[in-house]
Amino acid sequence: ATIQDLEIDFKEGFSILTGETGAGKSIIIDSIRLMLGEKATSDLIRTGKNETSIETIFMVPPKSIDWKDLDLDETGEVFLHRKIFKKGTGRGYINGTLVPIKKFKQLNENTVDILGQNDHVFLRKHEYQLDYLDHYSETHSLRDEVNRLSRSIRKCWKKIQELEEKKKQRKQRLDYLEFQINEIEKAQLRSDEEEELRKERDLLKNSEKISSCIKNALDITYEKEESLAGLLLNLEKDIRELSDFHPDFKPMTENINQFSIYLKEFTNDLLKFKEDYAGAPEKLEKIEERLSQIEDLKRKYGKTLQDVFDHLEMSKNELSDLKKAHEQTSELRKQLQSDYENHQRLSGQLSELRRKGAKKLEKQVEEEIQSLGMKKARFQIKFISHLSQSDSPEDMGDLGSEEIEFMISPNPGENLRPLRNIASGGELSRIMLALKTISKDPEKHKTLIFDEIDSGIGGKTAELVGQKLSSLASRNQVICITHLPQIASFALHHYRIEKNVKQNRTFTNIKKLNKNERIKEIARLLAGSHITEASLQSAREMLEKNLAQ
Repeated sequence: ATIQDLEIDFKEGFSILTGETGAGKSIIIDSIRLMLGEKATSDLIRTGKNETSIETIFMVPPKSIDWKDLDLDETGEVFLHRKIFKKGTGRGYINGTLVPIKKFKQLNENTVDILGQNDHVFLRKHEYQLDYLDHYSETHSLRDEVNRLSRSIRKCWKKIQELEEKKKQRKQRLDYLEFQINEIEKAQLRSDEEEELRKERDLLKNSEKISSCIKNALDITYEKEESLAGLLLNLEKDIRELSDFHPDFKPMTENINQFSIYLKEFTNDLLKFKEDYAGAPEKLEKIEERLSQIEDLKRKYGKTLQDVFDHLEMSKNELSDLKKAHEQTSELRKQLQSDYENHQRLSGQLSELRRKGAKKLEKQVEEEIQSLGMKKARFQIKFISHLSQSDSPEDMGDLGSEEIEFMISPNPGENLRPLRNIASGGELSRIMLALKTISKDPEKHKTLIFDEIDSGIGGKTAELVGQKLSSLASRNQVICITHLPQIASFALHHYRIEKNVKQNRTFTNIKKLNKNERIKEIARLLAGSHITEASLQSAREMLEKNLAQ
């Protein structure tokens, strides 16, 4: 924790960090790791301070998928801020918003790679190695289709399982719905029936009074000796005789005839009412029974008759859906079988193309790493099948029928081992440089940081490493820590890290070097602390030659 206050502006292209051993280069890398979501410790806090703070600005494409939730402006600037406290707690901010530290790792996973021992995702996740091979073999579209089929298979299987598990419940529900539908339909209800029945019931409850009134009316109009009908008959007879004496009485006869017709119709209506109310008790009993049936249905299925009708409609719809469940299961099984067969077929094709691509890649990687000083190194891609004999949908490979493992033997006589088990950070960095150089994936807008890449190399090999790093920087931002002048001389930007002591306190500083300062620094890397005119001239020639390439 020797940094008091330090700011570094890493430019596009190829940047180099150099400095004396112990000057603090590792602190710079550790700080970057922290901004990638690595776990922090209180050791990073300077003595006498309670906290430390690290701020980073990333420039990413505004439409970058990894950063889409941040609503970037046209500049694509993302501001990350991390605070670490002595008590072990810490906070992280993205564009001023407090976020969990794991969010740093999620966002930066496809933005920054630190290519050193145990740093790269290649070492942690098989799918990243598989993704690299698919880019190289140009099999991504086929892999995407296999992935779609595997997800469809699991979805179909899950739906079938759900339908099968609910089969017994579905049968019980079917029986229950059929009973309800039958009960309502058997009642043959009408929407206005209840109101009509209640009105008729109110009348029938007064049937005795109504019958008595009808009887009295019939007596007056027709049945008694001095009824209206009899009086009209006598009246008609007298008027008819009067019309024989005087013609003015003749129209009166016609009026009396009309009155007789009205009275006859009125009497017929009374007789009909009398007949209707003749069986009133029996009718009332039937109406009460019907109303009781309606009330029973309303109690079961709703407060009103309309509720009962709505329940009938919903029950019919549900019954129809349940009856379709068997057909749905059958269709799902057909789809499952089709998807499974296509998955098997395309997974086989994908595996075959990957193995062909792997053979070419193995040869190309070996050539690259051998040119980088690992003369007898062997590289191999191990295929690991992960399909079981059960053919269970749970075992369907989203990315095909196998995983892969990049295997390496850095030295003659050594067995092939997984890339993650490589002990030397320098060897690992060179292998990763070879993979990045060969990659058919442009990986634009990515920051690649190489740590320990110059371990165990020098001379022509170091020059080749410098050339490849420079080439890689044409489409990425490349940052490299090195002790070798051959590598340093290829960089567009050169930063020197220095450690100074003031008032018994150690301070780490960083400086971007101009051309003359670069020549002196490269001369120091060539000759050590005793810089001569010869070493300066060699440094000048090396820098001019390599920058011109």
